Amino acid sequence: SRPPTNEARPMIEILIPPLGEGVTHATVVQWHKAPGDTVAQGEILVDVMTDKMNVDVESPASGVLAEILCAAEEEVRPDAVLGRIRPAEGAAP
Repeated sequence: SRPPTNEARPMIEILIPPLGEGVTHATVVQWHKAPGDTVAQGEILVDVMTDKMNVDVESPASGVLAEILCAAEEEVRPDAVLGRIRPAEGAAP
């Protein structure tokens, strides 16, 4: 028997990678994908900037960019969830 195709799969959060000690905020510079776009694990999705460095944020999984939670020019905390990915069919949860 096949699993149901409409099974709710948990979304995967897009997080800012560790920015280093003393960094209290970052600014979203630019998204390279839009909601509904297919993304590959390791693909650069968004650029963020701190007062010390620019950071490329990679996709944590393959799937579809479901939503963007922090828009360009928005200031975010280092633990912010930038967006969410709906995992590709057959991808490990």
